[in-house]
Amino acid sequence: MMTKKDCGHTCDDDAKKKLHRHILYGVIAFIVAVLLVIFLFWIITRPTKPTFVLQDATLYAFNLSATPPNTLMTDIQVTISSRNPNQRIGVYYEKLDVYASYRNQQITLPTSLPVTYQGHKDVNVWSPYLYGDAVPVSPYVTTALCQDMNTGMVLINIKVDGKVKWKVGSWVSGKYHLNANCPAYISLSGERSKGIAAGAAIKYQLVQGCTVDV
Repeated sequence: MMTKKDCGHTCDDDAKKKLHRHILYGVIAFIVAVLLVIFLFWIITRPTKPTFVLQDATLYAFNLSATPPNTLMTDIQVTISSRNPNQRIGVYYEKLDVYASYRNQQITLPTSLPVTYQGHKDVNVWSPYLYGDAVPVSPYVTTALCQDMNTGMVLINIKVDGKVKWKVGSWVSGKYHLNANCPAYISLSGERSKGIAAGAAIKYQLVQGCTVDV
């Protein structure tokens, strides 16, 4: 038979357990409410990814070695603009590297752009030099490049790879990966109608939109 004393201990334990459960439920409810507010806030103000445009490209050199093992020498300057389309969200470009590729093979060293904050509806413009000296190319790439050079037109992809953060008021998000791909059709024929001669260099006015993934 349970004594009054034993009942007191049991009742106290039950009361403590109920209190702990209520506190736990309250904490869980609070966390869910905070997450819901953050989710709704993000949905309402969710950022639209920046837009990139390849404005122009100045080609100083683009030479393939004549004998195997084939190597490629590339010297090019590009002008890239980025626009933040958001009205209430700023963009931090934490790290951006720009390089040129041909047929999915990187043909220049990456050039780093300075860390930049982009305000609402703002536009930033960069003009990096991209250089690759004696870059080995595969036989497949060599064959394709020779064919393109014979036709007088080469597609070089200017790629931007880096990290971005979103800023809403005083709140700053974590880092997101950004990748932009800008196609540049370069004429290698003797015609200068599509480029502006500047000494030994040829400048091409492209104004080519880029695909952007964030």
